[in-house]
Order: sequence, then structure tokens, then C-alpha cells
Amino acid sequence: MKTLNMVFMGLLLYVFSTPISTASEMVHEFKNPSFSGNGYSSHVLSIEQLQYNRDKQVKDDAKSAAAAAERAENNTTINKFIKNVESRIYANLSKQLVDNMFGESCTGTCPTSGTAEVEGSTIYWVKDTSTEIITLTITDPNGNVTTMSVPLGDFNF
Repeated sequence: MKTLNMVFMGLLLYVFSTPISTASEMVHEFKNPSFSGNGYSSHVLSIEQLQYNRDKQVKDDAKSAAAAAERAENNTTINKFIKNVESRIYANLSKQLVDNMFGESCTGTCPTSGTAEVEGSTIYWVKDTSTEIITLTITDPNGNVTTMSVPLGDFNF
């Protein structure tokens, strides 16, 4: 009986010494706002902003690559040579035009007016000997007109 009392006492001690457990209902919730609906609008806006940034970065990279390719093309030796030749030709044409306008290298009688066509633009000049003014009129292909009045005389610096 002593052993039975000891077992019974041990069992009672065990039952009363364990903490009382309480439980609540188990609820499953999704963490992703796409499934739960909590914070869904900010989630969608975040995704849209990320997609917009990616698309913008792709467009910017393509634009940058195209500009770099154009710069590389313009800096080739042959393109530099062509630009230099064009520049010298235009400089020679403008020198001839100025020489005719101011009568520095004309043979015989110097002209009092002249017209030139350069890449669709019309350059017209006329020299008025009574007022000693040269009027230069430039009309571009769009019809915009630029007029300059240059006094004749010595340009001493």
C-alpha cells in the first residue's frame, strides 16, 4: 500500500505541477498582399513603379548606346577629313564672296551685286556706292530671312 500511495502521490504531484495550457483558434493568413488583400494597393503600386523604372532604364541605356555609336562614327578619320575639306571649301567660297563685295581681287569692273546658293539657302548681296553700304540678305530653305548691312571703307584695327 505504501507503494500505491507513493505512486498516487507522484501522479498527483505531476498533474498539479504542470502548467495549465490555454489555446486559441489557429488562423492561417497569407503574407503576400496579392492573396490576403491587406496592403494590396501599395503592393500593386510598388510593382508598377519597379516595372516603370526597369523600362525607363532599358530605354535610357539604348539611347546612350545610340549616342555613343554616333559619336564614334563622327570621330572616324574619314569623317574628320570630310569635315575639314567642307570647312575649307566654305571658307574659300566666303573669301571669294567677300572679295567680290569689297572689290579687292576683281579684274576690271567690280560687280555691285551677286547671288549664291549654298545647301538650299540663297545668299544675295548688293553694294550701294552712293551710301557706301553693302546689304547682305540670306534666305534659308524655310523662308527665314537674315539681313546684314556692312559699311564700306577701311577696317583698320
